[in-house]
This record gives sequence, structure tokens and C-alpha cells, in this order.
Amino acid sequence: MISLKDTLLLVVDVQGKLASVVSNAGLVEKNIGKLIRSGKLLGLPVLYTEQYPKGLGPTVEPLRELLVDQAPFEKLSFSCCGSDEFMRRLRSTGRNEILVVGMEAHVCVYQTCIELLDFGYNVHIVTDAVSSRSEENRKLGIRCIERAGGVPTSTEMAIFELLRVAEGDTFKAISKIVKE
Repeated sequence: MISLKDTLLLVVDVQGKLASVVSNAGLVEKNIGKLIRSGKLLGLPVLYTEQYPKGLGPTVEPLRELLVDQAPFEKLSFSCCGSDEFMRRLRSTGRNEILVVGMEAHVCVYQTCIELLDFGYNVHIVTDAVSSRSEENRKLGIRCIERAGGVPTSTEMAIFELLRVAEGDTFKAISKIVKE
């Protein structure tokens, strides 16, 4: 089970031109937003990447607004781990549990998860917050990540694992986010 002190949220390539054509785009974007908003309330570190932003465009506006206090890691490699700057920042957090969301499940998300696992990180793939242009490729990416050792989770499951208790103002605020 993930814990708040060891976990980081990684948002992979949720960019304009790509985000508009993936399967269940609206739901995936909404779930990623829930994770970011809940994570911020809990003090969860968030890193996000953009694959070749000159071609694919920036991170979609609703998510970019939630991440306004930080810059994305721009990359050309499909895996986030191909960026030295990203890896330096990831290592500096001291977090070993990585919640992974984003696009595309069978390319950038998949390759990132495999390399994170190779580097010794525990990967948790948020299955309702990843997508690909086709549902078949989304499912294949998730299946391959699981076979490699990634742990499947969902938006709500991850949020409530991080929260742990059903009390207080943070719980009330997060409950509202989850119900949206």
C-alpha cells in the first residue's frame, strides 16, 4: 500500500494534440485533475512531463492551471527516465513509490514504468488515469506494466490510500473532489 511519505505523482505527457484524441479523454483528464488536487491538499510531490511540446503542444490547460507553480520536464525520449534533468529531480525527492498517470499507456507511460522498475522504484499505474489513442493499446500497455511488476490502482483507491483516515478538514475537502 502506498504511503504519503514515500509517494510521488508522475503526470506523463497530457498534452493538447494528444490529449484530445485518446480513448476516454475527458474521464482521464478529470481523474488526473482529482489526483493532482488531492495530492496538493496532502502535500504530495508532483512531477510532470511533456513529450516534444513544439509538436504536441503544452500540457492541457485545466491541468497546467493546477501545476502553475512548477515547470514541466520537456523530453524527446519516450521514457521520462531518458531525461537526466527529470531523473535528478526524481532522485532528489527521496520518494520510491511512483503513481503514474498520463499518455500514451503503451508508449511513454509503458516505457517510463519499465525503466522506473529497472531503477528500483515501485510503480503504481493508475488505470483510470492513463489512456492511448485506442482502447486496445491502453489495455495492452497496462497489462505489460503489470507483468513487469507495476501495481494497478485507481484514482479513488490511490487517493484514499494516501489519505488513510476519514476525518478532518482534509478528508472533507478530498471527499468533495472525489465526488465530482
